[in-house]
This record gives sequence, structure tokens and C-alpha cells, in this order.
Amino acid sequence: MSLLGDRIIKVDHAGEHGAICIYTGQILLARLTAPSLVSELREFLSHERRHRALFLAELQHRGVRRCRSYWPIGIAGFALGIITGLFGRAAIAATTVAVERVVLGHLKEQLVQLSGKDAAAVRAISDIVAEEQAHHDQSVVHAMSGRVWPKVLTPIVAASTEAVIWLGMRL
Repeated sequence: MSLLGDRIIKVDHAGEHGAICIYTGQILLARLTAPSLVSELREFLSHERRHRALFLAELQHRGVRRCRSYWPIGIAGFALGIITGLFGRAAIAATTVAVERVVLGHLKEQLVQLSGKDAAAVRAISDIVAEEQAHHDQSVVHAMSGRVWPKVLTPIVAASTEAVIWLGMRL
């Protein structure tokens, strides 16, 4: 275990909470705006809940408290989910693509940084990469159905996700 690993697991745990809140907000609105996506969103939500539980267990094993950004990320995630859910299928999918693209980049970087230094953190992170990649790949297909939302949302959501990760690593 390492201090860097502790910090990364804290931020990843908070990020999974944010993802849960995004999907929760999207599901609420998608029932009206994109009913064909609801079952897929519920599946993604179940994966994110498992990921959060995995990181929580690792935090508890390490005796480390969760990140201070946990609740603010959850609130912001829920707001993002509601807003994008309001705009339907392409906006929902574009949000997932943008978030997952950033998250996958960070997860891969974390694996490199922690390799040989923190086996438990590497195991926890490695355990979620395939599902996060699947969320991204499935959502790319849906996002292509929209012309406006992927172009508008992708840079905003990606930059916001980067900012949240940056802030979380410093809290």
C-alpha cells in the first residue's frame, strides 16, 4: 500500500459515487425522453455500484476515509444526469462517452503509476476497467445518433470530469 494508492482509491471511490448519481438522474428523465436506454442505464448503474463498493472495501482495508469531494461530486453528478437526461438519448450517451473517455485515461495512467508499488490498488482498478470500457463503447453507438449534443457536451463534460479528478486528488 502507498500514500499515492490511498489518494487514488479515494478519488476513484468518489468518482464512482458521481457516476452512480449521473446514472440515477439520467434514468429518472430517460423514462420520458429515452425509454429505450433505461435498461442499459440500469445495467451501467449496477456496475458503478459494484465499483464503488469495491473501492469502499479497499478504503476500509486501508483505514482511509473517503475523499472530501464525495458529496459534492454526487450532487454535481445528479444535476448533470438530470440535465442530460432531459435532452434525451444522444445527450445521455454523449455524457457517458465523455466521462468514460477521461476516466479510462486516468485509470490506465493510475495502473502505470502504481505498478510494482501498490498491488491492492492495481487489483481494484484493474477489476473495473473492462466494464468502464464497455460503457464507453456502447454509448459511442448511441451518441452517433445525435448531431448537436455530442459536439456540445463532450468538451464540457470532459473538462468538468478532468477538473473534478484534479480537485479530488488535492482535497
